[in-house]
Amino acid sequence: MDLTEKVLFGDVWERPGLSKRDRSLITVATLVALNRTEQLTGHLGRALDNGVTKEEIGELITHLGFYAGWPCSMSAALVAKDVFEKRD
Repeated sequence: MDLTEKVLFGDVWERPGLSKRDRSLITVATLVALNRTEQLTGHLGRALDNGVTKEEIGELITHLGFYAGWPCSMSAALVAKDVFEKRD
């Protein structure tokens, strides 16, 4: 965990090639497509903090339903709903 904090969030997320907002969109899309709901909760919160809107997250999840499959999108939608409700 310490290595993740230092390297991933300390170095990779700070690289200038992509904005944190774009990195969040990419990360959330990857986690949805791979059905990694355990990590999705934290990254959805980070995405919101990085300027991604709830509407954009909803569109991302819907869009991926056609590419990653509806079971992945439905699982992600439930996680997103929970994250959104906790933020309201």
